[in-house]
Order: sequence, then C-alpha cells, then structure tokens
Amino acid sequence: QVHLVESGGGLVQAGASLRLSCLASGPTYTSYTLGWFRQAPGKEREFVAAVPWTRSSPFYSDSVKDRFTVSRDDAKKTVYLQMNSLKSEDTAVYYCAGGLLPSSRVPAGYVSWGQGTQVTVSS
Repeated sequence: QVHLVESGGGLVQAGASLRLSCLASGPTYTSYTLGWFRQAPGKEREFVAAVPWTRSSPFYSDSVKDRFTVSRDDAKKTVYLQMNSLKSEDTAVYYCAGGLLPSSRVPAGYVSWGQGTQVTVSS
C-alpha cells in the first residue's frame, strides 16, 4: 500500500485560497489513483476530487468543480489540491486517499488514507 501524509490546512476567510499537499511513499505509488475527500462534523466523508492512475483527466464533485484543482507531480510523489474561492461550507477535515480503481468517488474505492488536515473557512 501507499503511505500518505497531508499538509497545508489552516484557517482562512471566505473567498481566500489554500493549497493542500499530500506526500506519498511506497514503491507502487504511480499505480494509485490519488484523491481527496472531506468530512465535516456530523456528516459522512464525501468525495472532492481525484487524479486517476491512468493519468486521464481529473474528476471532481459538483460542489467544488470550477473552484478546486487537483494535480499530481510524480517526480515529487505529491498530489495537490488547489482550493480557490473558499466558502464556509468547505470547512472540513480533508483526507488524501489512494486507490486502485481509476474513477471511484466513494471511500470504499480507496485503500490508503492520510491522517487528515483541518480546513476552516470563516464567513
């Protein structure tokens, strides 16, 4: 499995930008779809965005499409989530995830998880 460590969370005001990073380790890193999920208090973990291991186009949830951009740098073994025009409803713990399916949008489709990083957006 791939080991994942997130960084870059914090407290920002609505409308601001933030970039999350996720450093991956493991010999099979390039074979994993790498994605981001988030979980707000009292809510289920929800899909945000992912980059398939096939290197086809990234895919996003409707709630973040046009505001967030996911990308991966295989040389640095890092996947990024650039978040622009942040809203209070984006407040959550953000998790990096690794999976073997090319286009899963559910937590069950991922086998490796980071510890999470808190993003808080004040209105």
